[in-house]
Amino acid sequence: MKAFITGITGQDGSYLAELLLEKGYEVHGMIRRSSTINTGRIDHIFDRLHIHHGDLLDTSRVTTLLSKVQPDEVYNLAAQSHVRVSFDMPVYSVQSGAMGTLGILEAIRESGVPTKFYQASSSEMFGKVLETPQTETTPFYPRSPYGCGKVFSYWATVNYREAYSIFACNGILFNHESPRRGETFVTRKITRAIARILSGQQKELFLGNIDAKRDWGHAKDYVEAMWLMLQADQPDDYVVATGETHSVREFLELAFSHVGLDWQQYVRIDPKYFRPTEVDLLLGDPSKAKAKLGWTPTTSFPALVRDMVDADRNILGV
Repeated sequence: MKAFITGITGQDGSYLAELLLEKGYEVHGMIRRSSTINTGRIDHIFDRLHIHHGDLLDTSRVTTLLSKVQPDEVYNLAAQSHVRVSFDMPVYSVQSGAMGTLGILEAIRESGVPTKFYQASSSEMFGKVLETPQTETTPFYPRSPYGCGKVFSYWATVNYREAYSIFACNGILFNHESPRRGETFVTRKITRAIARILSGQQKELFLGNIDAKRDWGHAKDYVEAMWLMLQADQPDDYVVATGETHSVREFLELAFSHVGLDWQQYVRIDPKYFRPTEVDLLLGDPSKAKAKLGWTPTTSFPALVRDMVDADRNILGV
């Protein structure tokens, strides 16, 4: 089996590559040419991967790569993935998310490669939620350029599945974290700050809306759901979540108490970290994924928090 992963250098891409290698896949990844090396998350498996340079917005290049590699499965994980940053870079965020997805779907159609396609959709599509918990039939109400781009990608995936009989699936993933999470995302920002506070490198942590509630799981669990979607008999769309919601405030309390600190002594609220339009509550219902795919999350919220705190402490040796 051959797999082709866009966004392979990211959190999800690195865990997915590990999973597929364990299953005996030949794993190909596409990365953008950069003046700095950004393969840190996959360096430990780099010699087992087949890396190609390209960009999702260059459809001719993607078509050429798919024709050359002839993958059995394609996982599209590439995009500008930071919601707050998408307000500062709306055009690029939507281009990389929406048009990037359309480009790879068109490349699959044009190349004629009989591959299965996974699209990384997001709980941010629900935005100002119209029902709780959110399921596969909950209407979308995105509240950011990132969310808007993801809604386009979702429907493009459905359209190509119905119009061209492509085996294409949307994984509507709720927030998923890990020690490999980017350092500007709130969970990693918190755990990294704790390690820096313990080592004397940082005194305060500035955050935005700490009352926002999210359904948080571990990325390692969620990439298994991606793989399971492409092993099903028929393509479909699935919510991937834990079915629990916790506030940023709860994350702070667990993370700081894990090292014996009181978060209120270190955290300061800074208005610049608030979004122009906020998503107050996300809570997913993973019943369909559990019933049809046999998937279930294995990492609890407290275990996730401890894992991230301990990992950042180990990096700094504290």
